Amino acid sequence: MRWLFEAELHVLGSTILWREVVGNGFGLASAVLGMRRRVWAWPVGMAGNLLLLTVFLGAVFATPQQVDLYGQAGRQVFFFAVSAYGFWRWHRGEVDGGAAVLPRWASARERLALGAVAAAGVALAYVVLRALGSWGPLADAWILVGSLLATYGMARGLIEFWLVWVAVDLVGVPLLVAAGFYPSALLYGVYGAFCLVGLRAWVRVRRDLDAAATAAAPLPAGAP
Repeated sequence: MRWLFEAELHVLGSTILWREVVGNGFGLASAVLGMRRRVWAWPVGMAGNLLLLTVFLGAVFATPQQVDLYGQAGRQVFFFAVSAYGFWRWHRGEVDGGAAVLPRWASARERLALGAVAAAGVALAYVVLRALGSWGPLADAWILVGSLLATYGMARGLIEFWLVWVAVDLVGVPLLVAAGFYPSALLYGVYGAFCLVGLRAWVRVRRDLDAAATAAAPLPAGAP
């Protein structure tokens, strides 16, 4: 695997690691499969997580940036764990023409719980990342926590997870550009736009399911 760790791409005077490009390619492929609600979204994403873990620990794995984004690196580890949970949930059975999950809107209670976890998680992650010396700890904290919530929401089939991803990307793009991780910043920008497409697709599926359920419901007594 040494060739993969050392392979570089030089663009406009900047050095880019091929493993960052490949890792983000896996991430985008996982997003496309997630939009289609295919169970392979999870293992594909996990492969990308392993590669990107080595990218964001710049000082450890000798990347050109020599910048440690501990939140970005840590989220790859958590991603791997949450993705294993998502794979387990989606692998239990196919539904709706081969798709692995039926999209649904979160309940008011679920939204409140996710909001509370987001606030507490960002506060805790900020303290930890700042102590570790992470670059841009507050933005890094939100990216870490928001990404985990989005991944968990995807595993549960919650439509709102697409919106959480958009919020993560809005913070992630400027942070990664400033830190010099250009392929990842580019992917975040593309992914942010793609999330809007995914949101539309899942909303449409939910609307069709609701319409089918309404059409199949028995008419009330006395109805014409």
